[in-house]
Amino acid sequence: MPLLEEGSVPRDCTRTVPVVIIGNGPSGICLSYLLSGYTPYLDPMAVHPNPILFRKLQEAKQLSITEQDLEFLCEGLEGRSGNPVAVLFDTLLHPNADLGYEFPSVLQWRMEKKHHIPHLILGKATPGGAWHAMEGSMLTISLGIWMELPGVNYRDLTSGKRRSVSNDRATPDEISSYYKNYVKLMGLQKNFVDNTYVTSVQKLHRSHEKSHVNEKNTVNGQLNAVKNGFDYCNKNSTENCQNGLVNGFSNELQNGMEKSSRSSDTGEEDEDKRGKERVQESIGVSHALSQGLWEVRGYQQLHGDTHVPFILFAENVVLATGASDSPARLGVEGEDLPYVFHSVRDLGVAVSCHGKLGPSSDPVLVVGAGLSAADAVLCALNHKVSVLHAFRKRADDPGLIFKQLPKTLYPEYHRVYHMMCSQVYPASPVANHTAPSPSLFPDYTSFPEHCVLSFQPDMHCVMRGSNGVLRVFKVSMVLVLIGTYPNLFFLKEQGQYLGLDPSRPISCRQNPMDINPYTFECKAEPGLFAMGPLVGDNFVRFLKGGALGIATCLHKRLKQRIEKNRKLITEEEGCGGWGREGSGGGGFV
Repeated sequence: MPLLEEGSVPRDCTRTVPVVIIGNGPSGICLSYLLSGYTPYLDPMAVHPNPILFRKLQEAKQLSITEQDLEFLCEGLEGRSGNPVAVLFDTLLHPNADLGYEFPSVLQWRMEKKHHIPHLILGKATPGGAWHAMEGSMLTISLGIWMELPGVNYRDLTSGKRRSVSNDRATPDEISSYYKNYVKLMGLQKNFVDNTYVTSVQKLHRSHEKSHVNEKNTVNGQLNAVKNGFDYCNKNSTENCQNGLVNGFSNELQNGMEKSSRSSDTGEEDEDKRGKERVQESIGVSHALSQGLWEVRGYQQLHGDTHVPFILFAENVVLATGASDSPARLGVEGEDLPYVFHSVRDLGVAVSCHGKLGPSSDPVLVVGAGLSAADAVLCALNHKVSVLHAFRKRADDPGLIFKQLPKTLYPEYHRVYHMMCSQVYPASPVANHTAPSPSLFPDYTSFPEHCVLSFQPDMHCVMRGSNGVLRVFKVSMVLVLIGTYPNLFFLKEQGQYLGLDPSRPISCRQNPMDINPYTFECKAEPGLFAMGPLVGDNFVRFLKGGALGIATCLHKRLKQRIEKNRKLITEEEGCGGWGREGSGGGGFV
């Protein structure tokens, strides 16, 4: 069904919020936790095994971690992430985890309302992001405890599911359930708007003079919009719309950082005053407009095929979309044929359909040498479907991911790697098309240093080896699993200008976004932040560092803005200025 015309959205359907987070996976959930007022301190009873870091923490133990100098705390730390704050947060949550220890976190979490920053998280499904779409029976790469978020122990929600002392990995079903329950347990539901699709994010600029003159009117206009809610929208939309995105945004701004007051006992004048204070606190009108706002457009999919468009204005936008939206493609002839797929999930569907794929079928061709390709190989073998496995690298290439995984924790991946090395299709010394073809192994045959040339309509695949010899095989299904890219179509130039190399598409491994390593703010766009796979952190245990960096940055800017506004208020009251009503306390630089 075509989208409703976004241009037809009434003015009352727009809202301004301090922070909009695009993506409701673990990155967005963790950031919501920190922006909701949950604040990390050094646990007074804890001792960190790193003496230098522990001494730094003790010197400022009266301050929360978000009030400290993250760059100073990160000095000298080493870990498996290229982002220093990710390494810092990981060692605070899981000290010496890379050495095999399971020490408790050294952090103590406190709820402090003064650190609450109103925000909205827009996600395509329920909280948990891409974890809901993964094959449920596979095991995660990381241990279950590394997948947990601050404040809720993973094992407390998955009691009885621990597999062994040496191998405590989890399934995607368990992880997605954990994230969904986490949002409820931490009381974060009010920040999440599910089934939302962002179609455009762009920066708006307004002159300082114009915004300053219209500031008081803007405050009053926003107050009226908050009081009236989305009455106009609700009168002209479906019944489902009344329970959808519009009410969610309206309620978020009406409630702000405190419970809505009961106006019947206090009078209309007091209600207006409190309403203005709530709006000023939550949207920071007075100075945000002078710095330019982000316009976020999209739609929410309600029950059935109803799409409700929305427009939001945000002082800050956080990209937490992950990097699995768009599969990488070979770009060869026939890649769009109906037997060529780009997701392990498609293989799962094929083997689950009785008679569609089984022991008597032609082999399945898997292209790629990463963990997704290994998952596809294991899935096919578990259903007694023979596999042809083609990849560009040598089987003994030191860059293969399997060499980085301990055998005791990942026996299934090392089983695949062993076959990649031992069950290799014999290579002919020269390109001799008249020589008889060697036979395939019955269950699995690997083709190192091979590239795919084409897929034919008769389900034959043409490959070429490193010596130039062409191979042609009949297959029943092809899975091209050579990586994924984030789909940032809603950004200017699809976000390419934000990368380390602006001439190439954003890629979590080859071209992540160029950010300040301590604030996670994009260097090319002030007020735009990125976290998770977009900045190279593909593991949950490290993407949480982005939440710490962004929350610390926003809290400090909010504090600076409040102090500046107080000074302005004092000066304006002293010279007969317009006073407190338009001062605003929640804006960001």
